Amino acid sequence: QVQLVESGGGLVQAGGSLRLSCTASGNILSFNVMRWFRQTPGKQRELVAGIASEGDTNYADSVKGRFTISRDSAKNTVYLQMNNLNPEDTAVYYCNARDGRIWWGQGTQVTVSS
Repeated sequence: QVQLVESGGGLVQAGGSLRLSCTASGNILSFNVMRWFRQTPGKQRELVAGIASEGDTNYADSVKGRFTISRDSAKNTVYLQMNNLNPEDTAVYYCNARDGRIWWGQGTQVTVSS
């Protein structure tokens, strides 16, 4: 059983920054990919960013140039640095990992005020 624990969410003004963390109970390099998703009420969960085991990254068009995904394998932690936040970034952010199975964290709320 894999556990993913997110942290770092909160309330920030537009233009501000937050860094989300996702700490896994196991070696994050054992996962094929780790990703951040976000979801707002009434909408489908959408992919924000991902980082593959080899280190390749990808981003949703809406966050390119503002968000950066990274990892610290020694800490079994993946980060999402979010800069120049805007109210449309308000959502619950979820960490996701895949190793043949899919694992989810419990989510962390990010609220951006205008």
